[in-house]
Amino acid sequence: MLHTIEMHPILAAVASIIMNVFVAITGVLPSAFITAWTIALFGFEIGLILLIVGEALGAIISFILYRKGVKLFSRKAKKKKLENKFLRRLKQTAGTEAFFLVILLRLLPFVPSGFVTLAAAVSKMGFLHFSIASTLGKIPALYIESYSVYYVMNLQSAWQIALVVLVVFGYLLYLFFKKQQ
Repeated sequence: MLHTIEMHPILAAVASIIMNVFVAITGVLPSAFITAWTIALFGFEIGLILLIVGEALGAIISFILYRKGVKLFSRKAKKKKLENKFLRRLKQTAGTEAFFLVILLRLLPFVPSGFVTLAAAVSKMGFLHFSIASTLGKIPALYIESYSVYYVMNLQSAWQIALVVLVVFGYLLYLFFKKQQ
């Protein structure tokens, strides 16, 4: 299947966009593998453009779906407390303040994208303002992610293996200290 997609660039581009939309709708799946695949197939510049389109469409479609879902389950949504102060504030704002909050939240790497979209969906923020702010906020983050993936993919195999070992070791160390607490 992958070979077929690679032989047809338009199909590969559409697949990349659809996968990004799916990841955005779920709100919890990581997109790093899609980023790596897209950059490997299309190179940095075209890959970055495809990733921006996919992430933007994903956020927009998620916003629409979340907003419809929230209307269906509004009683539960009103009872749910948001832990992040920026997300709580976004839920209560509209207009220019909401616009800039979405941009800020998209720039912060520790705030999950799905939470930003959900908070915006339950706020008074309009569709057009969300779409523009979300896309503007995603561009710098996607640039950094894409460039990092591109750089790692162009390292020699020995350095790539060393980097994977280092990341796995760091994760195991994290789990060890977390268990100790």
